[in-house]
Amino acid sequence: MENQKSNNSFKAIILVLSLLLLGSLFYIFKLTTETKTLQTEVASTKTEKENVLKDLQELKATYDAAIAENTSMSDELIAEREKVVGLMAQLEKSKGDAASMAKYKQQFLGLQTKMNSLMQEVEVLKKDNAKLTTNLDSTKVVLADSKNYNQVLVGQNEELSKTVEKGSKLSVLNLKTGAYKLKSSGKQVETDKASRVDILKISFTIAENSIAKSGDKTYYVQVIDGKNNVLGDKATTSFGDKTLTYSFTSVVKYENKTTEVTQDLPGKGFEKGTYFVNVFDKGELVSKSSFNLR
Repeated sequence: MENQKSNNSFKAIILVLSLLLLGSLFYIFKLTTETKTLQTEVASTKTEKENVLKDLQELKATYDAAIAENTSMSDELIAEREKVVGLMAQLEKSKGDAASMAKYKQQFLGLQTKMNSLMQEVEVLKKDNAKLTTNLDSTKVVLADSKNYNQVLVGQNEELSKTVEKGSKLSVLNLKTGAYKLKSSGKQVETDKASRVDILKISFTIAENSIAKSGDKTYYVQVIDGKNNVLGDKATTSFGDKTLTYSFTSVVKYENKTTEVTQDLPGKGFEKGTYFVNVFDKGELVSKSSFNLR
């Protein structure tokens, strides 16, 4: 009788242990499945982030190519390209979770739609420019062979002169500003924190123009902080009835080729907020941008 009770107890123990083992195996299986699912989701999100970054890089490349053609739409194209570059910077810093990726994809689609619209306008402008070139060539033939239409040609020649004058103006592109802290070693470390900034490094590109006049070109650079204060020299000059207060001048030796210009603006006690950078050719604003310090 006691042996039978002992056997029954032993069977009960075995049954309990078996149930515990089955429960453990089920828990391990479930945990493994959830881990694999999470790994798959992370990998998928990472791939999606890389794909969006790649698409944004292609948008930027398209804008770079269009800007290089130096059309009258350059400023608008540059502004849109800066939006693309800004979104790329945000995306690279993001954790890449599903919610943020949905937001970035939506912003990318908006930028892509805007780019498609601008590229259509660029194509129309290029066709118009091609027609203008053809018209200019035709007019030169008329000037050489048709002296009887001198009065008509004088009017046409005046229009051509205006077109050439417009085409000979230099385009200032890629206006950028970087904020840097100057270490004791002389090394410059980029920062966006206002209290740490010692130098603003301002750069821009003067586009190639074969019909422009070569020689020294003077550009007036104006840097304005969020409180509407002009930084730097705060010097004032006049162009006709226009008065300009500027931060510094940049004298460039221009030889009809693409020219890169970089100049530092040292300072202390920079304020937090949005800064505005304007580049003037005499009294004419030829490029502008903005940046933020926190």
